[in-house]
Amino acid sequence: MKLRDIREKINIAIYDSKETVLKLFRVSSIVVTLIAVFAMLYFHGFDISNSHKHIITLVLKGAFGFFTLKYFARIFFSFSPLTDFKESIFEGTLISLILINGILAFFFDFHLLQSIGLTLGFNNVTRFVAIVIQCYFLLLLLNEIGRAGSRISNLNFSPPTLLISSFLILIVVGCGLLMLPEMSNPKGSMPFFESLFTSISASCVTGLTVVDTATYFTFKGQLVVMLLIQMGGLNIISFASIFALIARRGMGIKHQSILQENLNAESLSASSSLFRQIFVFSLSIELIGAALIFLFWSDSTHFHTLGDQFFYALFHSISAFNNAGFSTLSQGMFSTGVQHSYALHLVIALLIVLGSLGFATLRDLFSPQLLRERKQKSWKGLRIDSKISLYSAAILIGAGTIIFLLFENNNSLAEHSAFGKFTTALFQSVTTRTAGFNTVDIATLSAPILIFTIFLMFIGAAPGSTGGGIKTSTFTLVFLGAWSTTRGKSRLELFRSTIPFELLNKAFLILLFSLSFISLGIFGLVIVEPDKDLLALSFEEVSAFSTVGLSTGITSQLSMPGKVIIMLSMFIGRIGTLSLAFALGLKQKSNDYKYPKANILVG
Repeated sequence: MKLRDIREKINIAIYDSKETVLKLFRVSSIVVTLIAVFAMLYFHGFDISNSHKHIITLVLKGAFGFFTLKYFARIFFSFSPLTDFKESIFEGTLISLILINGILAFFFDFHLLQSIGLTLGFNNVTRFVAIVIQCYFLLLLLNEIGRAGSRISNLNFSPPTLLISSFLILIVVGCGLLMLPEMSNPKGSMPFFESLFTSISASCVTGLTVVDTATYFTFKGQLVVMLLIQMGGLNIISFASIFALIARRGMGIKHQSILQENLNAESLSASSSLFRQIFVFSLSIELIGAALIFLFWSDSTHFHTLGDQFFYALFHSISAFNNAGFSTLSQGMFSTGVQHSYALHLVIALLIVLGSLGFATLRDLFSPQLLRERKQKSWKGLRIDSKISLYSAAILIGAGTIIFLLFENNNSLAEHSAFGKFTTALFQSVTTRTAGFNTVDIATLSAPILIFTIFLMFIGAAPGSTGGGIKTSTFTLVFLGAWSTTRGKSRLELFRSTIPFELLNKAFLILLFSLSFISLGIFGLVIVEPDKDLLALSFEEVSAFSTVGLSTGITSQLSMPGKVIIMLSMFIGRIGTLSLAFALGLKQKSNDYKYPKANILVG
């Protein structure tokens, strides 16, 4: 009781200054964060002297001190400090580690970070300390982002508008990072236009490039490209949401509705649990995939260090799962040394398939809770959209493999063994579902295969996945709608379920918008690229719109207007034509009346 009385007196004494002090800290934290971020960009983006690196380290230490004061001020001014401490345990842990390191250095002259660096065998301990401090600050920064992410629902944006805005921000940030001098091997910074093209391609998980990712970018540049792929593939809104949970902030109803729209979840409660499992499934699959790729690298593929070998494996695992198609090998999977590594091809193909099934389907297949429910209740099966994703994937991949074998047996597959022909055909069938890797030279493929590949690219992957295209569910509904109409059926039925005509109308709308935009893109490319083959331009446009990344080799040869058309196609293809229409359209008030039915002659 005495402690409670003392605390109550303190609260009364500090009440008048509470709002002023905390507001000052909130405003100041923006300035301190910007200074620290620019300091880190200067550290990694430019070739600077050791003295400048030392200054940057001091700046970051000062930022640590500020965030420590801010944390204790918030606890001090809180009316329930114990509750506030529990809600910010992540931040409290980081602050505690900072204090422990400072106390050891000040009272015992024991520098913990230096000792760890020496133990791990780092020759440049100063650089190791600087990088650890920066990583540590990034964790604090992510915590601050989490606090901001918890306020997503306060924004007066519709889910489609928020999705578009998030991708625009990611593209702009990525473009700026790639332009830093230390990101590319040529002297000076990467030209703006090439940087913008690469940032759009990576953020929209496409894979079309105007420079060689393997040779043009340094390790830092490749790391930026990999992070853009990861954030673009998993949706940046999901990242903001997971940071909100890290910061121990809840999500309101509107926040959950935004996630439901962008993750294609079936309900509000499902959306809040689905996005948590997205990270568990995605990171687990990517790490396992990286380990397998690491083991299956061909002996003829030379790496400078084991670290390079693991980074290349991780890069390809993330690129494959997110259906991006970027590679740190100059010719991708067609490069010498990996062209005939069939085990490696199968691992990457599996990652592509898992990424293209959709997060809701992955949850339906691998969630322990759902697996237990289906085991206990034999009548309970997979969701209907999961069945559509699985059946359509099997049919399209199987058909693509057979057709590729038939038409390319004596062409691009001629030098492979029987098993190699099957594996290569299977891989190419899988990769056309918006992945963008290739184990054959696309430019040498026959015209029938190029046309069939355009068809597969246009359909794309499942909704709610890292892939693009009009989506397998859209194609399925359109096909079944046409089939039902020709048979004179008044209802659309699938898996003993009736499909609402609202969904069928939405599918036809997506098909119409997509065909219209692709047609306009091809029309524009034919005008600005009169010297290019029509089939090659059509292939490039569909590949860009469907965020595939396959190319006959003309991407870097396109003029600036041609590249602009491709960039717009990648962006609109990633966010979706329907999302763009809803974001730009005006809300229509519903009217509770009906006009008389009209009979119109069709056909």
